[in-house]
Amino acid sequence: MYTIANIRPFGHNVGNTAISFAMKHMLYDCFGRLVTVIDYPATARYETSAKAGLSKQTIHEINRFADGVIVGGGNLFENDEIDIDSEALKHLRVPLMLFSNSRGRIYGRNGQLEERSDVIPDQKLSNLVRKSVISASRDTATHNYVTNLGLKDTLGFCPTINLCDYELSLPALPKNEVVGALISIRTPGLMNLPISKQSAIQGDIEAAINALRANGYDRIRVLCNDSRDLDFAVQFKGSMKVDPIYTNDVYQYLALIKNASIVVSYRLHATLPAVSFGTPVVNITYDERAESVCEDFGILEESVQVMSAESDGRDQICNKIKEGGYCSKDDKAKKILWAKISATQQDLLNNFKSHVDSYVSNCKS
Repeated sequence: MYTIANIRPFGHNVGNTAISFAMKHMLYDCFGRLVTVIDYPATARYETSAKAGLSKQTIHEINRFADGVIVGGGNLFENDEIDIDSEALKHLRVPLMLFSNSRGRIYGRNGQLEERSDVIPDQKLSNLVRKSVISASRDTATHNYVTNLGLKDTLGFCPTINLCDYELSLPALPKNEVVGALISIRTPGLMNLPISKQSAIQGDIEAAINALRANGYDRIRVLCNDSRDLDFAVQFKGSMKVDPIYTNDVYQYLALIKNASIVVSYRLHATLPAVSFGTPVVNITYDERAESVCEDFGILEESVQVMSAESDGRDQICNKIKEGGYCSKDDKAKKILWAKISATQQDLLNNFKSHVDSYVSNCKS
């Protein structure tokens, strides 16, 4: 019997729970079904509890009952949404693994990549990586940044690519329920883009709705990953006769994506589940972390890059809808790549388990 603490983002976004869903099932595969996973929020910023991150309180608890701790996955480095007490971190005794965290830049008003103002400080990141027995970044951009600090890191990718292995645990939809086409949105005000690009998003979505209808998709819904997206989503109900849908239930969320006829996605963690399940997807990227993850998974060329100057993004979205979106079921070459990525992730978790086994053995002796 193992007990693993998982420090991960909670917040508003069901996409974070999708990452956790995939990772927990991978831990079951590695440690056995009797592993206990204790979740802690990465930051107390959105929680009423003071127990969050690698604070004095959580480190004290973890040292008392846990056999190991995993930080991730999520955008914890990108927006510094992990609380760390640097002095208490020195006294963490159980093995620490950093898994599938990202640190990406955003597009500034000049259209060039620049650092976020809320990015994790280098010293804080360095302390965390040096304390870990395994540091496995989610994407190449993050991996390169960490190694350029002179730190040891490997590429760990995102566990959501493995969701298809666990789809039998998802609920069946009600009889006669047709999901139809989903447009997974992000409120433009929360997209770190030049204002000219932000202001075009609503028109892009309206064009996507019209393109879906023109290509025979009768049932269309605007899917919100985050409750903060609802205010933006509701306007399409009036102007375009398209209903918004939101759920914080990860099982329902993944079941919707799995059974959709097509997903038009501004959300990385709507895109990756769709790719894993074989649901056709029109993927849209607009920051470095999404571009880096998609390039690592070999799907960036199939994506619409909002900041690309090559052609109009709206036309690209509509053309890809007309083509039926990208479907992983038709891409045997990519499946070989994803199998290698899955094997890499399994090796990383098996390596972590060996550290945990050594720690548990030393505790008994």
